[in-house]
Parts: sequence; structure tokens; C-alpha cells
Amino acid sequence: MSDERPPDRRAEPVRIEVDPLEPDPADAPEQAAGLLGLLSRQAVDTRPLRIPAYRRILIGQGTSFIGSMLTQVAVPVQVWALTHSTLAVGLVGFAGLVPIVLFGLYGGAIADAVDRRLLTLWSSIGVWLVTLALLVQTLLDVRSVGLILVLVAFQSAAFAISSSARGAIIPRLVETDLVPAANTLNFTVGNVGQVIGPLIAGVLLILPNGYALAYAADALLFTAALYAVLRLPPIPPQGEVQRPDMQAVLEGLKFIATRPVLVMSFAVDIVAMVLAMPRSLFPAVADLRFDGNVGPLYAAIAIGAVIAGLSSGWIGRVKRQGRALTIAIVGWGGSVALSGLAGQLWLVVALLALAGAFDLVSAVYRQTILQTYAPDEMRGRMQGVFIAVVAGGPRLGDVRAGATAAVTSPTFSWVAGGVACMAVVAVTGMLVRPFWHYDTEDTIAPQTGT
Repeated sequence: MSDERPPDRRAEPVRIEVDPLEPDPADAPEQAAGLLGLLSRQAVDTRPLRIPAYRRILIGQGTSFIGSMLTQVAVPVQVWALTHSTLAVGLVGFAGLVPIVLFGLYGGAIADAVDRRLLTLWSSIGVWLVTLALLVQTLLDVRSVGLILVLVAFQSAAFAISSSARGAIIPRLVETDLVPAANTLNFTVGNVGQVIGPLIAGVLLILPNGYALAYAADALLFTAALYAVLRLPPIPPQGEVQRPDMQAVLEGLKFIATRPVLVMSFAVDIVAMVLAMPRSLFPAVADLRFDGNVGPLYAAIAIGAVIAGLSSGWIGRVKRQGRALTIAIVGWGGSVALSGLAGQLWLVVALLALAGAFDLVSAVYRQTILQTYAPDEMRGRMQGVFIAVVAGGPRLGDVRAGATAAVTSPTFSWVAGGVACMAVVAVTGMLVRPFWHYDTEDTIAPQTGT
């Protein structure tokens, strides 16, 4: 791997619609001294909300995230109810893994060649239709784990394409220096949905026809995301447009492979999710320790991420993002390991919340590195790989955790994964010097406008 700089990104001036009715915090008087000023400087940066198109996308994404979490909780719980097998629950993650990898990579190439708004719209409709299919199979009482896994695979494919396009849209809506703030808002709002969604799911799933209620609510809430995409301006490709074929995918992978900073940003996330994601163990642990109370476990990581997001004003000021990313993932692994040893539900939730705070920080830095390191004509492919890793990694982690628990115990699988994550990331993060010393001021350049 070479330690070359990202390519020069000469671009037209940014043309972004800004809401004139909202004040720009950058124009506000100097912050008051003392505790109030300190708190204000650490609060989440809301400047991207002045851009109407971004604001609509954020609201639509937040609403749809609540619904998607209903489905993400309902599916593994339904499979557990049908099989009482941690391995079967782990296979839910595996069913989505291959489609996410394949369609994430290819969807990213498509996003670099077509209007990203239209691609996001049609692929989002695909996600919505699969949710309706999950509802129908529940109402008909099919009771087929195989059918559920097939539907999960189709939904994962559509999700991968829509997410690749959506991630590449953000740098076209906001100025480059606001990309970290926009990503922080995205992840924070998404995590709000991941808090609310599982809590609602925990209530719905104990009701008669609870699975059907969860899927129906997801389908209804997802319409907000469809509306937000409909209101976007056209976002055609810029720069050199390449035919979305295997050659384009390979060029995107080659771009990553020759840049240690990008390779490591993906590698540490894969390690974190494969080794230390305990999600597929939640149904079994809830049954064994907490009388089936699974909702708080699914919500806990997101609770910590929301708290971290609301106090994230400092994130955009960190320049050594490779170092910060390494520290955050080591913190994630340690918090997960400790949570697996806790015997009280409140303590497990608290430690998982701490893990979620570390995860929010690492997610913002990973996404920001990708969006500011690559030129616009590569961003779709970068986001495709990002989705393949970010969404595929946890699913592979589900399989790892479920299979390990099947031959040992849920507790061993949970704790050992967190410890292994800490060790691997701490060593590799410091050994790859271009990543450890990565400075954003050496790479951030203007992005093109819409």
C-alpha cells in the first residue's frame, strides 16, 4: 500500500440553498465565558439544519429509522420464537450479509453514474415492499424461517443500494467543513430511532399479533423517507462518469487498496463489528437473565450514541481522526466486554450505552474520512464499500456470536468478542503509521455543489 495523498479535487463553487430565516451560529456573538460557554461549545453542531434539503432528508431518515428498528427487532425475535436457536437467530444476520456486500459495491458504482436522487427513491421503494411482504407472511401465519431469511436477503440488497446513494448525496448538500456535523446529526437522529424503535417493539411484541403490528408500523413510518427523497433536487453525477460495471467496482476497490488511511478505516470497523457485536445474543440472554425483557438491550447502544451525539461539538475539531477512531473502537470493545459480565439489566444497559457512545464517535470519523478523502466521482463507490462493511460487519458478527454461543455459552461469546476487539484494534491502529498520524487538514478539499 502506498501512502499517497488523495487526488486533487478542483470543483465549482458550492451552490447550496440555505434557509434565510434561521440564524447561522457561526455569525453569533462570541460564546459566553464560564460553564455556559463550555456547554455551548460541546453541544451538537446544528448548522447543516439551515439547508432545507438536508433538513428534510434528516427528518425522513429519523422517522424511517424508528420503523426499521421495529422490523430489526421483530425478525430475530420471531425467528427465536419459532426455533429457540441462537444459531438460527445468527443466520438472520448471515442472510443479509451477501446481498449487502454485493449490492453495496455495485450500488455504489451505479450511484456514481446516475442521478442519486432517483436511485435512492427506487431502491427505498424496494425496502418498503419487502417490509409489506414480512407483514403478509405474518398475517398468513406461514411460520417459515426460510421465507423470512429470503425476505431479509431481498431487503438487505435494496437497503445497500439506497444507502450507498444516500451517503454520497450528503457532501453535495452541505459544505465540506460541515460534513462532520452533518454526519453527526445523521447518526444521532438514526440512533434516536434505534432507541425509540426497540422500546416500541418491546411493547408491540408482547401484544396479540405483535409481529404484524411491528411490520405494519415500519411500513407506515417509512413513507416519510420516501417523501423526503421525492423533495430532493436532481443530483446527477459530476466529474468523469464511468459505466457502472465490474471494472468500475474494481477501480473503487483499487482506490481504497492503495491508501492506508481508507484501508484501516474499514479494517478497524470490520474487527469491531465481527468480534464485538453482541446483538444476536440479546434474545437468549434476555430469556436467561431478564425474563424475556429484550427491548432495553436492543435500545441500549443507541441510547449511548444519542447522548454522545448531543454532546458532540468537539468531534469536528479533532484533526487526528485516525488516532481518535482507534481509541473509540478500543473503548467500544472494552465496554461490550464489561457489559457481558454484568448481572443486572440496568448495568448491562449502562455499559452498552457507553459502547454506543464510542460507536457514534467512530462512525462519524469513518464516514467523514470517506466523504472528504475521495472525489465526487468516487463517492458512490466509497459509500458502497462503507455500507458493505458497516451493514455487513454486524451481520457477520451475528453469525460469529451465535455460533460461538452455540458451542460455549452466550456470556463467553459476548465477553471474549469484546476483549479480542480491543487487542486487535489497539495493535493494528498504532502499527499503521499513515492511519495513526492522519491529519484532516492535509486532505480536506472543496466539494462540488448540487
